[in-house]
Amino acid sequence: MSRSQRLFDLLQLLRCHKYPVSAAHLAQELNVSVRTIYRDIATLQAQGAEIEGEAGLGYILKPTFTLPPLMFSTEELEALLLGADWISKQANGEFSNAAKNAIAKISSVLPENHIVKRSPDIMRVASIIEVPELTTELSYIRDAIKHQNKAEIDYHDSQGNPSSRIIWPILIGLFQYHYVLVVWCETRDTFRNFRLDRIDQWQSLEQKYQPNRRDLLKQWQEIEGISEKEIRLFFMSKILKSAKTFTPILLNVTVRFYRQHLSLSH
Repeated sequence: MSRSQRLFDLLQLLRCHKYPVSAAHLAQELNVSVRTIYRDIATLQAQGAEIEGEAGLGYILKPTFTLPPLMFSTEELEALLLGADWISKQANGEFSNAAKNAIAKISSVLPENHIVKRSPDIMRVASIIEVPELTTELSYIRDAIKHQNKAEIDYHDSQGNPSSRIIWPILIGLFQYHYVLVVWCETRDTFRNFRLDRIDQWQSLEQKYQPNRRDLLKQWQEIEGISEKEIRLFFMSKILKSAKTFTPILLNVTVRFYRQHLSLSH
């Protein structure tokens, strides 16, 4: 393996880790010595890579760092385009537009004779659901999740009964017919799942919640018996109380909901 390839592979490895990773682990992955890892990291840092850490503590690549152009196989391109196509049909607003822009960018740089460009209809996805209209922009909710801001919401249940809640938003899921928001509810002092189309008003608060989102998500996963490794879910619409038809879909998600997990808040 050339040194340039090794440096690129090292960047890729660091990119895959959200937490600091030891030089010994990196050395084992790349089949080189720990001393070589130290030298390569110093080289990457000198070239502008924002790698934080030091010997004995581990290293992490800051998410703001932009990787050089990547090469994708035909299968990888098909997977990316298929996934983006699904999101463009299933999501709304900025996510749908972002997916369409991604498809356009990928397509624009493909050679005219590339099989993916010559045969774009080899695989297609259909719009499985009618994306619900929301009174609150998803971007506001996503920003609150990213910055760990509490929020005050006006919510109505399936019977139309209103309530006001202070929540700590943790996770958004798009499940066949509905967006679902996983939160810590201060009113109930426990985790709750809220349908976004039942949120009548959303107000992000300046107050941050503690513990942090990652710890809350871990607690929720432990309570519900959900593993991050279980990333594929065969989700059936009859699990949702409001579903009227049986339509199975396969979703790539980082969490798994079972029947008892989707008893939406009333």
